[in-house]
Amino acid sequence: MKVNLSCLIVDDSEEFLVSAARLLALQGVSVVGQASSAGEALRLAETLNPDVALVDVELGNEDGIELTRRLTSADSSAIVILISLRDRNELTELMAGSGAVGFLRKDALDAHAVADLIDQRRQRNAGPEPPHDS
Repeated sequence: MKVNLSCLIVDDSEEFLVSAARLLALQGVSVVGQASSAGEALRLAETLNPDVALVDVELGNEDGIELTRRLTSADSSAIVILISLRDRNELTELMAGSGAVGFLRKDALDAHAVADLIDQRRQRNAGPEPPHDS
């Protein structure tokens, strides 16, 4: 099953950027950009307008959580998913209020997992259907 998404990957590891882009592309995701810094990510998000941005929690000397806040408060329509090798329970407090729709461990990164988080967010935003008049 093909996943129709455009994606920006933000990570300070060149090796991870290459392997994640390759994996996602094989699964039908269009990886439109890769960034290794917050500034580069903000520029690419603005110009490329991806559907989703996968942002590493720890961006070398930079803070992926703060970048997520900036991406979700900017004019970007990108949905942000945080990624890390750390476990979710280690990051719960940091992620609260970040604006990210969810979290994926890097070793569990998969196009369908990304699509599932996006679908969950859309369902939450849609809310219950209004009653129909008969």
